[in-house]
Amino acid sequence: MTTDSPTPDTGAELLPIATPARTRAALRTLIRPDRGLALTGLGILVGATVVGLLVQPLLGRIVDIVADGRPAGDLTLPVVLLVAVAVVQGLTTMLGLTRIARLGETILARLRERFVERALNLPADRLERAGAGDLTARVTGDVARVAEAVRSALPEMARSVLAILLTLGALALLDVRFLLAALLAVPVQLLTARWYVRRALTLYADQRVANGAQQQQLLETIGGAVTVRGHRLEEQHTERSAGRSRKAVDFTMRSVNLVLGFYGRLHIAEYIGLAAVLIAGFWLVRDGAVSIGTATAAALYFHSLFGPVNAALVLLDDAQSAAAGLARLVGVTDLAEQPEPEAGKPEAGKPTAGKPEVGKPEAGKAAPASVPRQRIASSEAAVTVHAVSHAYGPGRPVLHEVSLTLEPGEHVALVGTSGAGKSTLARIVAGVQQPTAGTVTSPGGEGSAPAGAGEHPVVLVTQEVHVFTGTLAEDLRLARPDATDADLHAALATVHALDWAEALPDGLGTVVGEGGHRLDPARAQQLALARLVLADPALAVLDEATAEAGSAGARVLERSAEAALDGRTALVVAHRLTQAVAADRVVVLEAGRVVESGPHDELRDADGPYAALWRAWSGSRTAAPHP
Repeated sequence: MTTDSPTPDTGAELLPIATPARTRAALRTLIRPDRGLALTGLGILVGATVVGLLVQPLLGRIVDIVADGRPAGDLTLPVVLLVAVAVVQGLTTMLGLTRIARLGETILARLRERFVERALNLPADRLERAGAGDLTARVTGDVARVAEAVRSALPEMARSVLAILLTLGALALLDVRFLLAALLAVPVQLLTARWYVRRALTLYADQRVANGAQQQQLLETIGGAVTVRGHRLEEQHTERSAGRSRKAVDFTMRSVNLVLGFYGRLHIAEYIGLAAVLIAGFWLVRDGAVSIGTATAAALYFHSLFGPVNAALVLLDDAQSAAAGLARLVGVTDLAEQPEPEAGKPEAGKPTAGKPEVGKPEAGKAAPASVPRQRIASSEAAVTVHAVSHAYGPGRPVLHEVSLTLEPGEHVALVGTSGAGKSTLARIVAGVQQPTAGTVTSPGGEGSAPAGAGEHPVVLVTQEVHVFTGTLAEDLRLARPDATDADLHAALATVHALDWAEALPDGLGTVVGEGGHRLDPARAQQLALARLVLADPALAVLDEATAEAGSAGARVLERSAEAALDGRTALVVAHRLTQAVAADRVVVLEAGRVVESGPHDELRDADGPYAALWRAWSGSRTAAPHP
């Protein structure tokens, strides 16, 4: 179960935050596979703590030997035992903490993997409503908080809690009155912990939200710097950034004051407890109930509790901060597991997980790219869109009961003015986005993939292509890890990119991406199309995949796209109407509705919306003849 995040003054609908109960359940799920490691590490730490508790009685024994005026030789055995205790405790503590640390790192890795996997599957419109800053804050700040807690707080907390419990037991063994005296500090410590926890959880959650709003504002200001300067909005944006920074700083100062008050109350508890133990020791020694050494051991036991008790209570600071961060991470993973639309849940055949965007594909074996493909002939529809509607929030409809059928091997071009809903429909067909209502069946369903199709049922290529850091060969193998060098060359040749790829300094071994050889937009798009060829999907969806190229590169990219789509079912959001000319059928969207559908020639001569678009587009240029 999750709850909505507090919405800052950005107007964004932040991603949800998991409830405490759901967060605890998620934590148990993360730990469950490594219960054996957890129990082993805990058992070793118990042994190390028990051995360490022998130090105080041995020191008390030394005090009694000196107080009784015994020979110096009597000190040999206690001193040797102290050395042995130190060695054994050190070794066992190191072994136990190592196992606990390994447990923590395993849990942390599992958490990161799940968060990244689920975050990549979040609906695009949900991320747009939340803004990039909220997700960025969770990926960076919250993951760092949890990691810090796992690496430092978890081992220390385990050792501290064990030390507290076993030391109190040792006090009771000396004399139960020592334990009763020590327990006088507990009410103050419990009240301190309750006072702190009641304030900390809300405060740290609000602090994370404020940091997310601050990052969102910075991202918007930096990302839109050209527009900000063009409209002379520097002062307004600076003030907004400063205001959200002040709010984040205010929460930070409140957390500092909270911690200072927390420490002050702990010192009071220490004074009360130690004074009570010393007074009890004085009366017990005077009455002959215990020796001076025993009273000394009791005082040392309580003094040794300062570190573990303070560590355990202080670690509440890290625990509360980490709990707030973990709740925000679990909120994202739970959101990714839940269907986004309230109504019109897609049927099982609709592609959801496992329909990668090129650049982030799954591993899968596909047919060799060098094998010529033939158009698939079948009476069974490859894709059926039935009464699909979509809205980006209340009052923001984009699609209205769109119905569309793509036959196997058919190439359909989506055209329309900006804002008509083309990209939204493309993402829904690709399975990247869920519709608000209606259903989509496609090659993702069981038994619905056309014969001869690869294991990737749907692949989406957009105009925003990411070139991953690594060699060109590694970037290509993201689509098909088992591809041979011959497969890579064949895929590049298919999209007419082999010449420039081989001309790179190290050929396919050239490092590209951040810090590597820079690929211009046209070549980056050809790389994405080559990945599509390697993935070999039954259905390819191109969302203005040639838009990033200039006029000179557009024709090259269109040839590359046409070659990549040869033999497979395709839905193409046409940036240039030459793509519509090459398609088997053109579908015209207008205000989220299908208003025309048919071959290019037929629609051009029908004097309808498509004819108007064609005249407007071709009026300022001479359309290149299409073969």
